[in-house]
Amino acid sequence: MNRFLGASIPSPSNNVFEVGPLTIHYYGLIIGVGVVLAISVMTRRYERFGGDRAAAERFLVWAVGLGFVGARLAYVLPRFESVTKNGFWHVFAIWEGGLALYGGLTVGFVVAVWMVRRYDGDVPAILDAAAVGIPLAQGIGRWGNYFNQELFGTPSDLPWAVEIAERFRPVEYLDSSSFHPAFLYESLWNLAVVIPLVLWIERRFDLRRGSLFLVYVMLYGLARFMLEFMRTDDATIILGVRANQGFAASLVIAAATILVVREWPGASQPVGE
Repeated sequence: MNRFLGASIPSPSNNVFEVGPLTIHYYGLIIGVGVVLAISVMTRRYERFGGDRAAAERFLVWAVGLGFVGARLAYVLPRFESVTKNGFWHVFAIWEGGLALYGGLTVGFVVAVWMVRRYDGDVPAILDAAAVGIPLAQGIGRWGNYFNQELFGTPSDLPWAVEIAERFRPVEYLDSSSFHPAFLYESLWNLAVVIPLVLWIERRFDLRRGSLFLVYVMLYGLARFMLEFMRTDDATIILGVRANQGFAASLVIAAATILVVREWPGASQPVGE
């Protein structure tokens, strides 16, 4: 393919590094960093909203842990035969990649809400805390996909296209070497758009507690809906569209509807007016 000054994002030479007898996978390390930073941000925000920070840490650790289980199950179940073709143990091989974000978010959301309610916490506050923490984790964690050479889009000759080794390419694109870096698009959307916009809306408008989380759901869902058009990974097709794309569209509509109902009329007036 033609290149602008030969520019492109090269594939990583490997996805692990050695520390003594330990083999560290970049995928897990990067996701772990994102999760730790997100929990720190969420607990601080929850405390600022009047909640118990120590309690929030307990809630979120459980939500994250079971969220990973949900993310893995949501990825594996539709692909069980291909995931286990080289052995059933690959079901547990998270370091190889394969976490369905919406599966993790759904389970994590349910667990967090249940635990906060169970221990008399503030559900709207923890949700608004998550409106910044979750996109932070997503924005950082998506770089783990780069090291696993996954989550790329259709072939591209743009200067920022990512080079993908032949063994990771879909059969229909074996003749192509460079692809849209869908992982990068999603990372930048969360870090450069969602977080600043959510924080600006939080400062500018006096929303009901919990509504900011709906704003995040809408913003991420919009990007996910668009990105699904270019993704090349296997997906369950429902009514002619990728399952995650349909789910994203449904969440955007649902979140927008709930937001309007919660804030109508006049509850979201600019601060100070």
